[in-house]
Amino acid sequence: MAATAESVETPFARIGGHATLRAITDRFYDLMESDPAYAALRAMHAADLAPMRASLPSFLAGWCGGPRDWWETNPGKCMMSMHKPFPIDATTAGQWAQAMRRAIAEVAPADAEVAQAMGDVLERMALGMARG
Repeated sequence: MAATAESVETPFARIGGHATLRAITDRFYDLMESDPAYAALRAMHAADLAPMRASLPSFLAGWCGGPRDWWETNPGKCMMSMHKPFPIDATTAGQWAQAMRRAIAEVAPADAEVAQAMGDVLERMALGMARG
């Protein structure tokens, strides 16, 4: 029997939904705050990371095929436009991608294939934001 659109799980469901995305986000920001390897990345962010900790899981949920709340509260926005004011270079983009890959690996979602794909795509997105 062929899979129908209704029977195919989204990456959001396969990764573990909101709980897993929240855990990945929390680990990502914990790494950024505590590991000196991400000092340049941390320096470009506001002192209070709470708003970003709250926002990133919602963005990731919609991006992975789950609820699109982030887009409803940020109409007309995308990650590129949200980050345009920041001086992102290859170093900080690489730090972001490395911290996100570590966070995903350390949370270790049950579906390793989707976790790997998520890390790959997010790395390409981060490196695509580098200027200069």
